[in-house]
This record gives sequence, structure tokens and C-alpha cells, in this order.
Amino acid sequence: QVQLVESGGGLVQAGGSLRLSCAASGRTSSRFAMGWFRQAPGKEHEFVAGITWSDGSTRYADSVKGRFTISRDNAKNTVYLQMNSLKPEDTAVYSCAARSSLPIMALPGLYDYWGQGTQVTVSS
Repeated sequence: QVQLVESGGGLVQAGGSLRLSCAASGRTSSRFAMGWFRQAPGKEHEFVAGITWSDGSTRYADSVKGRFTISRDNAKNTVYLQMNSLKPEDTAVYSCAARSSLPIMALPGLYDYWGQGTQVTVSS
């Protein structure tokens, strides 16, 4: 089993920044891919960004390219999502997910473990 705990959400004005953290514990592996997803009210889970533990390869949704940066700290078993130039449409519950194989995928159904999520609200 793998446990994922997110933190760092909150309320921020448009144009501001937030950094989310996802601490992983349990049976993690360098062969895992990690992803950040978000879900706004009444909408499906949307892929935001992903990263591999092994070589740090990344993938981003077009909607966040150039504004969000995903990174990882292998020593701390933690994945981060730095979000800059936030927009009201970024408002959602952000969840961290782990996939027990590669490569990074955008479909939420391909991820095996999920955190509880953290709310991000961007005011206009």
C-alpha cells in the first residue's frame, strides 16, 4: 500500500502563487509515476502534471504549461506542484496520485493510489 498526503492548498488572489506538497509513504518505488489532478465542482478529474521518481521526467496539461512546475525530492519522498500566475479557473480540489508503472499518463483511472485532496481557491 501507498499513502499520499497533500498539503499547501488555500485561498489566493488571481495572479498569486501557491505550492502544493504530496508526501508519499509505504511501498513506493522508483518505477512509480506521480501525478497531480484537479476536480472543480461538477466536473471530471483533470490531469494537471506528472513526474517520474526515477529520472524526473515531466508532463503538463496545456492549460498549466508555463505557469505550474512539478518537482520531486526523492530523499523526502515528496512531490511538489508550484503554481504561479493563478487564475480563477484554477479553482479546484487538487489531488496527488501514484501509478505503479510508467509512463506518466493523463487518465485518472490508470492511477492506483490517491490522496485526500487539498482545496485551492483563486479569487478574481
